[in-house]
Amino acid sequence: MSVKDLFVEGSAPDAIPLFAVSHATFDAALRGALERWSSWIRAAGFNAGAGKILLLPGSDGGLGGALLGLGAGDDALATATFSAALPVGTYRFDFAPPDHTADRRALAWAMGAYAFRRYQGDDKPKPQARLVWPDGVDRQQVLRAAEGLYLARDLVNTPSNDMGPLELEKAAAEIASVHGASIEVIEGEDLIARNYPLIYAVGRASSRAPRLIDFAWGDASHPRVTLVGKGVCFDSGGLDIKPASGMAMMKKDMGGAAAVLGLAHMIMDAKLPVALRVLIPAVENSISGDAYRPGDVIRSRKGLTVEIGNTDAEGRLVLADALTEADAQSPELLVCMATLTGAARVATGFDLPPFFTNDDALALEIMRHATAESDPAWRLPLWPGYRSLIDGKVADLTNNPDSPNAGAITAALFLERFVENAKSFVHFDIAAWIDRAKPGRPLGGEAQGIRALFALLKARYL
Repeated sequence: MSVKDLFVEGSAPDAIPLFAVSHATFDAALRGALERWSSWIRAAGFNAGAGKILLLPGSDGGLGGALLGLGAGDDALATATFSAALPVGTYRFDFAPPDHTADRRALAWAMGAYAFRRYQGDDKPKPQARLVWPDGVDRQQVLRAAEGLYLARDLVNTPSNDMGPLELEKAAAEIASVHGASIEVIEGEDLIARNYPLIYAVGRASSRAPRLIDFAWGDASHPRVTLVGKGVCFDSGGLDIKPASGMAMMKKDMGGAAAVLGLAHMIMDAKLPVALRVLIPAVENSISGDAYRPGDVIRSRKGLTVEIGNTDAEGRLVLADALTEADAQSPELLVCMATLTGAARVATGFDLPPFFTNDDALALEIMRHATAESDPAWRLPLWPGYRSLIDGKVADLTNNPDSPNAGAITAALFLERFVENAKSFVHFDIAAWIDRAKPGRPLGGEAQGIRALFALLKARYL
């Protein structure tokens, strides 16, 4: 079922009404929209607790409505609980607090309906509850946002045996084809011939060849926006091998690539007047006799030499070559998205991805749109006092600072060394994963930050 199939066009007189109430709006709703069911609601002991659903009886003995508690009302996507829990049928919203706008309710409905069933027996689409489009909703924006999220979630949730560098390339090529973008892929030893030595070094030990995926879309005279996404399709840690527990979720290590592909779809679908470029270094960090080693020194595309202190700090290496290429075109905005460090999770958890930029105006824009879109992010500093921590002992840089502290910041500072010409640069250290299911955000892959970034780009360029 496509996202569009979750919604009903036009009027639907027989649609079942939905009511969403917070603690603050519950009493007023009982006296108004819910008056006919007030006795039933009180008898059921419903108190508007977050996530609680009460089915309301119809006059014919069938389902007459559904009531959802929003609790304190601090989750802007809480109405997603409806689409995840309600039986098959056609529904419409009759009541919700004012901050749950038409667009937000429709997007939440789509987000809550997502499920990844590819490997669960019959993976054919199953009938789902459908929502009558709320009045005043921006339908195309809701659809493109949901499609971008679905795309990224599917890519991250697919296990690595079915989502290697080649499969990631095919996914990017399909998106490029749909929107008429041009695509080029540099694969295997051609990476050495074309001067992408760090990408090649990280990926050469795998039987699945490393590659740089590069696609472009839009009028070259428009402002240049470039997206770089980390595409490590599986990370064993290399010779500095991870423990089994550390490898368990490493299919998500290409989450940055998935996120930028979802964002690219949104940009192209909206036909934003930008010159878009997407660069994805796609590799598998494996172990073999040809694996790169701790202590190796590798000259990057930029010419800076990098001392390998830890083969499990591979993401910053492949991104360094891709960022160098991106930066050569002096984009107006250069965005990097990556599942880069465990330190970022320690600092801000899975719900709140940190971002890094030296552009204060851009940081304020990101924070404003992140709040407005309920797509949270939090700025951490590119603190210059830590730059010496990434100095190498025998090379220009090390990928493994001696200090165990400020790991997300030192990783971001490493990336910053490969960006000189871009007018604005921002790096998101995302989890690409939901570790505790919430309404509209099921356990599994997620594209954090892309709705906020799209809103920023739309405000700037449309």
